[in-house]
Amino acid sequence: VHPNVSQGCQGGCATCSDYNGCLSCKPRLFFVLERIGMKQIGVCLSSCPSGYYGTRYPDINKCAKCKADCDTCFTRNFCTKCKSGFYLYSGKCLEKCPDGLEANNHTMECTSIVHCETSEWSPWSPCMKKGKTCGFKRGNEVRVREIVQHPSARGNPCPATTESRKCIVQRKRCQKEGKGKKNREEKRKKSNKDESKETRQESKGRAARRQNREQRENNNKTQPKKRKAPNKDQDLAPVDTAH
Repeated sequence: VHPNVSQGCQGGCATCSDYNGCLSCKPRLFFVLERIGMKQIGVCLSSCPSGYYGTRYPDINKCAKCKADCDTCFTRNFCTKCKSGFYLYSGKCLEKCPDGLEANNHTMECTSIVHCETSEWSPWSPCMKKGKTCGFKRGNEVRVREIVQHPSARGNPCPATTESRKCIVQRKRCQKEGKGKKNREEKRKKSNKDESKETRQESKGRAARRQNREQRENNNKTQPKKRKAPNKDQDLAPVDTAH
């Protein structure tokens, strides 16, 4: 280190020199040597760069290099991310995963082998033939199950998710499609007819009530008012009973 120490250091340096950069850092910053050409320059950083891990001491905080196969690490012996071509397992970088594990090329880690898992079988379906449940004696019934866990690359593959078997049923005739359609059409027409009839009856009832109301109003207007009957005691003259 150059013996001359500069005044007014920048970039988080506590002490520095013109030739070697930072010699010590301000509190909580990490000191690391960066190579520039043929010489190394000291710098002070808030966190260690990739390929380094931080250690704190009472007098200085330092960044130390990870192992050669490690991209980022927590300590020198515990890697958190491996360089290309290596798989991470328990803090170590391996070219090949141990037995019972498989290499995950997406996360670049050694992971447990996952086997396929399925649900329980569903109940058997009704006996059918060509999509119908009538018009035959021998048919087929099926049941299904779902995949609840897909396997990993080295896991056991999934079994069949559908199963079929032959079945025998009591033969019954199928209702003709044309006849059934005709019956549905007749029911629809009858329903529409009944609704129309009810609507007409309601309309006639309203018209009759309106006509009666208008008739009563006209009668009240044309009928003459009754005169009040005279008081008999006032109209009769006094009778002379002296004779």
